[in-house]
Amino acid sequence: MLEGPWADWLRWSDPVPDTFLGTSVGPSYSRGAGDRRATVMLETRQSHANRNGALHGGFLAAFADHAYFAALAAMGRPEQAAAVTVDLSMQYCGSGQVGQPLRADVEVLQETGRLFFMRLTLHQDDALVASSTATVRKVPVPK
Repeated sequence: MLEGPWADWLRWSDPVPDTFLGTSVGPSYSRGAGDRRATVMLETRQSHANRNGALHGGFLAAFADHAYFAALAAMGRPEQAAAVTVDLSMQYCGSGQVGQPLRADVEVLQETGRLFFMRLTLHQDDALVASSTATVRKVPVPK
C-alpha cells in the first residue's frame, strides 16, 4: 500500500530489472477515471533534462509511451501491459521543468477488436508541455 501523496494511486514500474523504463523513466503513479480516461503522474529528476536544463524531448516521448500503458492498467486493463505501440506522435508545446511533477491526462478515443486509438496531454501545473496520439496493438485474448 502506498503512503504519502501517492496513497490513492497505482504505482507502475517495469517488473523486469535494468530495462529502459526502469532506469531511464522511473516509476509512475496512475489513477483511472472510468474505463476510458486516466491520469498518470511522474516525479521528474535531473536525468530527464536536456543540456539546457529543461525536460528532454526524448524523455517526454518515452514517458508518453509509458503513460499509455500505465493508464490502461489504471482503467482496469492490466493485461495490456504486454501490448505494443504501433505509432506515436508528439507535439511539443512548451518547456518542461526538472523537479516538478509531470501529469499525463490520457484518453481512449476508440477501441476495436485489435487496437486502441489514444491521446494524451502532458502538463506541469496548468502549463501544457506536450501532446501525443498513439495507436496501441492489443494483447490477443486467448480463445
